[in-house]
Amino acid sequence: MSHSLFAIHSDPRACLHNPSDTLASQEEAESLFRRWDEQWRRCGYGYWVVRYQGCARQLGFCGVMPMELNGRRVLNLFYRFDASAWGQGLASEAATAVATWAALRVPDLPLVARVRPANIASQRVALRAGLARAEHLDVTGFDGFDWIFAANPSD
Repeated sequence: MSHSLFAIHSDPRACLHNPSDTLASQEEAESLFRRWDEQWRRCGYGYWVVRYQGCARQLGFCGVMPMELNGRRVLNLFYRFDASAWGQGLASEAATAVATWAALRVPDLPLVARVRPANIASQRVALRAGLARAEHLDVTGFDGFDWIFAANPSD
């Protein structure tokens, strides 16, 4: 899996709006995979691999991890896909499935997605997954300003 992780996260197109997520080496991908794996061991959930049914090729990743947002514990909805999978509805389908899963399995944590204002495609994915703009939660992220989309925007 770390090979697919590196392939996607080293592509400047995939990390255009979040340049700090760009990986420079396979070793960084392996370290990231270990962090993601530890998340699964700790919480019983994290990021899933996305691929076409019956196909071994990994097209992207989608899932949730707990984080702090404005002093509150939330679930951050994450999705990142290989550029070859863009425009096919895969991110929306995966994000919707994860949002539904999170509402059932981790209902005590509000679900949010952090999206850069210029990332129109990611905004559409968040909206299709049932999230709505929550401007009162907007915050500066690691490498830029984040618009917040939330499952319950009034939270």
